[in-house]
Amino acid sequence: MSRGYSLIEILVAVAIFTIVVAGPTGFFVSSLKGQIKSLASQKLLDNTSYTLEYISRSLRMAKKEIGCSDINDLTTCPCLKTQGYGFNYENPDGDISAIRFINYNGECQEFFWDKNDNRLDKNDNRLKESKNGATPVALTSEELEIISLKFNLSGESQDDTDQPRVTLFLDLKGGKGQKRPELRPEIKIQTTISQRNLDVPY
Repeated sequence: MSRGYSLIEILVAVAIFTIVVAGPTGFFVSSLKGQIKSLASQKLLDNTSYTLEYISRSLRMAKKEIGCSDINDLTTCPCLKTQGYGFNYENPDGDISAIRFINYNGECQEFFWDKNDNRLDKNDNRLKESKNGATPVALTSEELEIISLKFNLSGESQDDTDQPRVTLFLDLKGGKGQKRPELRPEIKIQTTISQRNLDVPY
């Protein structure tokens, strides 16, 4: 007489099959998520590296403000309105998320986080650049979201003996508008840029 499988035997077989299939499937899904996160992080790094290199090169080649008609009247200084004669950099109006300086071509250049920028109709949370008061140009992609940006200055005065340098703190998050956490990587960068020209009195 032929005998079929019992219910217990079928349940055990199904359980074993599920375990055998679920293991590799879980590993595959985990690997896929890791790959997606890695690609998103690489994209964030690629989008950030050019901007940092451009800012670093500009700050390194900055010149000292010596164009004031009256060195005791800061309003006559063409670029550094709050610091004036003999200074290399300034945070405009004390805003550490912005920096202003005279670039290699003699232009008044500014990098700023447009989060609180009154010159723009919209605040799209991007790092921007302006030269000689012209319309600002975005340096970061629309896909990036700035969490924090600081330009800390040291040695920027004519009265100190330190070489001018700027310490840049930048906290960025990629994948703006994405809901999945693995598509929103975050990168925190700190770098110090020293002015190339020797800081000598004028």
